[in-house]
Amino acid sequence: AGLDPVVVNREKDVMADKYRQQGKPDAMIAKIVESGLKTYYKEVTLLEQAFIHDSAKTVAQAVKEAEGKVGAPIKVAGFVRYALGEGIEKQESDFAAEVAAAAGQG
Repeated sequence: AGLDPVVVNREKDVMADKYRQQGKPDAMIAKIVESGLKTYYKEVTLLEQAFIHDSAKTVAQAVKEAEGKVGAPIKVAGFVRYALGEGIEKQESDFAAEVAAAAGQG
């Protein structure tokens, strides 16, 4: 999936340790970790994430759909990641100064 194998193995180890500490049997841990990795891939790889305009599709599905519309292959060359609330600037203000200005004293 294009992820660094070291990162994937570390994630596997973390998941396996978590379930070992809970006392799960090794056979069950392997299946749980495999399922957990699928979820992990969906969270950390762009093309497997939910498409922002239609969360029923992945980004990869949206790209395929767009390729059909334009009739040419599309390659994702870059992206911008936004966090919830990012870019919203909070204005700092002095409430006492605002009240004084509104009252004509400032």
